[in-house]
Amino acid sequence: MPAYVIARITVTDPDDYKIYANQTVACAEKAGGTFLVKGGGQTQIEGSSPDRHVIIRFETRQAALDWYASEDYQRILPIALSSSERDIVVVDGFTED
Repeated sequence: MPAYVIARITVTDPDDYKIYANQTVACAEKAGGTFLVKGGGQTQIEGSSPDRHVIIRFETRQAALDWYASEDYQRILPIALSSSERDIVVVDGFTED
């Protein structure tokens, strides 16, 4: 079953965050992830929203968790943590049987 990493991000230091963001695609792809959303324009319909959203698809929940725990991602994670405020979840997708 596919799983999705969904991140809601408020960037607090754009210059440093760019260093992190420029490395995430290759890092996730190496672990089998595919970016479906990475920033981009948005229209607020309800509630409040951070300035950035990211959605990454993985084949399984474990693959998503393994990517997050990987040495490659953990190496760049401190940059993200110091240059943004984030809420990140892994959500199971569904398949139609």
